[in-house]
Amino acid sequence: MTRAEAKTFDVSPPSIAAPLSMIALAGLLPLGIMLYAVLDSAQGPLKTLYALLPPIGFVLVMLPVLLWLMHRRAVTLDGGTLHVRAAMYSKRTAAAELDLDRARVVNLDERTELRPGWRSNGYATIGYTAGHYRMRNKLGSAFCLLTERQRVLWLPLRGGTQHILLSLERPQALLDALRAASAT
Repeated sequence: MTRAEAKTFDVSPPSIAAPLSMIALAGLLPLGIMLYAVLDSAQGPLKTLYALLPPIGFVLVMLPVLLWLMHRRAVTLDGGTLHVRAAMYSKRTAAAELDLDRARVVNLDERTELRPGWRSNGYATIGYTAGHYRMRNKLGSAFCLLTERQRVLWLPLRGGTQHILLSLERPQALLDALRAASAT
């Protein structure tokens, strides 16, 4: 594939639960706790409010950033290299590094051993997982871009301890394109 032949694969959109849970957990919860502190302050509400202005401002700035990062997701195959963007993370992997004989489209509700476990360096909320995670059952680590669990492309790397998990609209199309790219 040449640069002009780069192909983009649509990532499945997250459910409405993903942004709503982010708003609740990163916005409403901390702001509610701070409001309670202001109203329950022995020093007086106004003095406490002034003291809490920096953290309130931080929450009000970070919440839109976190919501924007949730929309930063893309999967591209360019010149035999798979490019994945997930929130503030990205991964580049040559098709030749992938164990495409073992790669499958899986349902993570059924294949629970392939679900990401502990977060190493990732970003997650209900219905959205991005970044680097430890796998369950000592399977190694995974780079994830998960917006749903029913149609997930599992791409193990040849070493056997690294994996890529992607929620795509048409996961089989990417798997077929990777197989074609690694054959050339």
